[in-house]
Amino acid sequence: MTASVKQEGLLPICKPVSKTSFSLVSILRRLTGIRTIGHAGTLDPFADGVMLLLIGKPYTRQSNQFLNQDKAYRATIHLGVTTDSYDIEGQITAQSPYIPTLLEVQEALNKFQGNILQTPPMFSAKKIQGKKLYELARKGITIERQPVPVTVHIELINYSYPKLEINVECSKGTYIRSLAYDIGIELTCGAHLSQLTRTRSGCYTLEDCCDGAKLMEPGYCWEHYLRKTIE
Repeated sequence: MTASVKQEGLLPICKPVSKTSFSLVSILRRLTGIRTIGHAGTLDPFADGVMLLLIGKPYTRQSNQFLNQDKAYRATIHLGVTTDSYDIEGQITAQSPYIPTLLEVQEALNKFQGNILQTPPMFSAKKIQGKKLYELARKGITIERQPVPVTVHIELINYSYPKLEINVECSKGTYIRSLAYDIGIELTCGAHLSQLTRTRSGCYTLEDCCDGAKLMEPGYCWEHYLRKTIE
């Protein structure tokens, strides 16, 4: 068995904040010499947490299996400030002095439990008529998007205005930034997503992950986390 074949597999990795998802793919290509490396769901640069990297053709062929799995997140929502991208990287579009009560927050969160309809954000990689929405958004173009059904379960962790911290268990295709935006609308004060950690992808959690910040460190044994059997 060649070295490159030994390094094929599924690698749960904790993406650090400020790194792009593709940068991890690029690093693994250099480390393994394997060009065929895919992923089962990207994370924005400001987010961190679980990413599943699929190394080698036998594993990239199974990417849909992982893309369709449920995910979990720990999210911080900043109330009172709305941005065009619905997250901390966007431009501020509105601000409100209104401070919701804890009861109002709890009642708002209850409206986003279970099966709901969610409109994809313009700043997303979703394609409509062959165009990625974020490419249009960067040109100042907004188009109509149809709401899609998703399943969401939210747990309130802490509320200390303007920060609202929640855990989210959700189905494929759920946008946490849209959830933050919609919660802000429900509370009439606006909101954006300021921090995001993916804590689980399918059955893989943060405890299963190698440290994406250490991949290039001499002696770091990322292969220890490589899975040959897909769960």
